[in-house]
Amino acid sequence: MAGMKVFFHDHCFDGACSAALFTRFHRECIGTVADFEYQGLVHRAGVLFEEGWWGAGENAIVDFKYSASPRLTWWFDHHQSAFLNAEDEVKFYAGQMDGSQAMRQFFDPNYVSCAGWIAHVASTKFGMDVAPLKELIRWADIVDGAKYESAQAAVEMKEPAMKLTMVIESAPEVDGVSISHRFIPLLTEMSLQEVLEQPFVQEQLGPLMERHWAGLELIRERAVCERGVISFDITDQPTEGYNKFIPYYVHPKGTYNVGLSKSSFRTKVSVGTNPWTTKAAEELANIAEICERYGGGGHARVGAISFPVDREAEARVAVGEIVRQLQGWD
Repeated sequence: MAGMKVFFHDHCFDGACSAALFTRFHRECIGTVADFEYQGLVHRAGVLFEEGWWGAGENAIVDFKYSASPRLTWWFDHHQSAFLNAEDEVKFYAGQMDGSQAMRQFFDPNYVSCAGWIAHVASTKFGMDVAPLKELIRWADIVDGAKYESAQAAVEMKEPAMKLTMVIESAPEVDGVSISHRFIPLLTEMSLQEVLEQPFVQEQLGPLMERHWAGLELIRERAVCERGVISFDITDQPTEGYNKFIPYYVHPKGTYNVGLSKSSFRTKVSVGTNPWTTKAAEELANIAEICERYGGGGHARVGAISFPVDREAEARVAVGEIVRQLQGWD
């Protein structure tokens, strides 16, 4: 049997959970491949996917944008900004209408997490028993949907899933490969606590917790909240990631946050909505639509825009425009 190459949203808890859930689903319900290989994908300026990356056998993309390539076998996504262009969207829906891809490619932006969406499809269309993975699915929904009890719970990270999220999002890559590749096979079989106890996780956890608390203090120092919008710039302190709930922890009355940061491969504008806002959903801005105007995307309540590392000034202009738009949203 040929192998399966699984492309997933890298540095993302839901991305790793989605790859793990898809792997177990395929093994139990399809069984047409001998082994699985994983490759992480990230949102960055420019080309997101190279044609030379496809595997020789089956190929799957989970929790990431659609590809119109005929090499794509399986696709699961839940992002509002799932298609790079209108032509890709037309091709996807054509395959749904004529039935050629109706049982291989699945999209629903109403699902909180991609792992939850895969579980739904696997159980309702293929008869998979997803009960053994209920912890994984529940936490993918909580993490990706920002369904924490409070900003304190999200930032103080007492649950195993939240510590794992930090490691997945922020641990340094080794030879260009993220730590997610080591998580995915474990997530198919182990509880989150068992994964957290693995030595390779523990050796990352201590330094990352120290960096987390330092990041909290940095954002506390930099963030300002004006007319309901929290904004901050930490580009002079490059980071591979930070806890996205820190802005609401330090400014709980803010409705939105717009953060500017820099990593090794991009300058990033992060835009989000306070999960604990008392405003009604119909009063809130659609963050994905705002980010799409700058070449980014995401969900209705959270999104991001990636600029090349050397285009920090352009990203800063976008931040100013988005902040002013959100300040005037009401």
